[in-house]
Amino acid sequence: MTKSTTRGTISMTNRKTTDETAKRKQDHIEICCNKLHEIEMSVTTGFEDIHFVPNALPDINFDDINLNTEFLKHDFDYPIFISSITGGTKLAKKINTRLAKLAEKYKIGIGVGSQRAALEDEANTDSFAVVRQQAPSVFVAANLGAVQFNNDFTIKHAEKAVEMINADALILHLNPLQEVIQPEGNTNFSNLTEKIKEIGKELKQPLIVKEVGSGISRDIALDLVDGGIPAIDVAGAGGTSWSQIEAIRAKQQGLTKQQKVGELFKDWGLPTAVSTIEVSKFQDMVEIISSGGIRNGLQAAKALAIGAKLVGIALPLACLAATGTEKQLINWMEQFIYELKTAMFLVGAEELEGLQFAPMTVTGKTAEWLTVRGLDEELEMINLRG
Repeated sequence: MTKSTTRGTISMTNRKTTDETAKRKQDHIEICCNKLHEIEMSVTTGFEDIHFVPNALPDINFDDINLNTEFLKHDFDYPIFISSITGGTKLAKKINTRLAKLAEKYKIGIGVGSQRAALEDEANTDSFAVVRQQAPSVFVAANLGAVQFNNDFTIKHAEKAVEMINADALILHLNPLQEVIQPEGNTNFSNLTEKIKEIGKELKQPLIVKEVGSGISRDIALDLVDGGIPAIDVAGAGGTSWSQIEAIRAKQQGLTKQQKVGELFKDWGLPTAVSTIEVSKFQDMVEIISSGGIRNGLQAAKALAIGAKLVGIALPLACLAATGTEKQLINWMEQFIYELKTAMFLVGAEELEGLQFAPMTVTGKTAEWLTVRGLDEELEMINLRG
């Protein structure tokens, strides 16, 4: 194995590690699509506490509503990002092929799952490369685990991940909880903030820093913004629990300690609505993807109204791509878009920007959380709209 330096050569991992990575990816897909109710968090996204004030006279034509937007200087026909899901297995290639076709059809963005498997073994490359092949004209994001840069990854790995799929950006995902529970996990997160900033400065493509279900707080967002990171995907709590997914894997392997920790921390995290508002404090300096349990167009409208540029969707689309038909995927997307347009119509927003001026109110636990967190100004700004 080649010793890594900041700009060292790409080191190849042994076959055992490669096989473990691919097996883990296959486990994740099977658990996600076969144990949907078990892996859903008990906590909610918080969007149920965010309410639009209905506009009985919207003064717009539903057919004129425009959902076009721009993210990291790329045009989107709809404010939707198919979040990083999978790669590295035969089933993953099928999923990525279908989702890439969907992204191309609707001119929306798509991110691949962690490309570590392909960097360890080039035989896994096609399950990722297929995304650009099927989505030649849309925004595509590469993806690596940030913690790997405290292991043996260097800027060369980041560049290789981008090159592999001709990506427009690179996602670095943060998953400390998942790594703690994972039998194969890497828990050395020391000085990782500075390494992320360094990668952001050296890489030609922009970085998106993303959580995987626990959300990003205003304090972490501030560190990232100060480091010049141009985009954040909050990936908050309220959707899929990767802690529970890893608990299931631990149980299958007879690892009681990790299983119990995974079950204990199943609902760990900032609710997606709360995290979106926390990060939106810096929306003039960073572009925001709101994801984590967003399952319908009304939730999407609320996320866009509180500061997000895009909404990310993963699990529903991944499982439809794995087990359903292309028609079902299209029907799901059409329904989601129709719901989003309906929300915009009912508040009189002809353009997406209009959602951020629509009268709203925040109640319940979400309002309490924001108050306790010292975000009274942000809460008041939302409540005083209109």
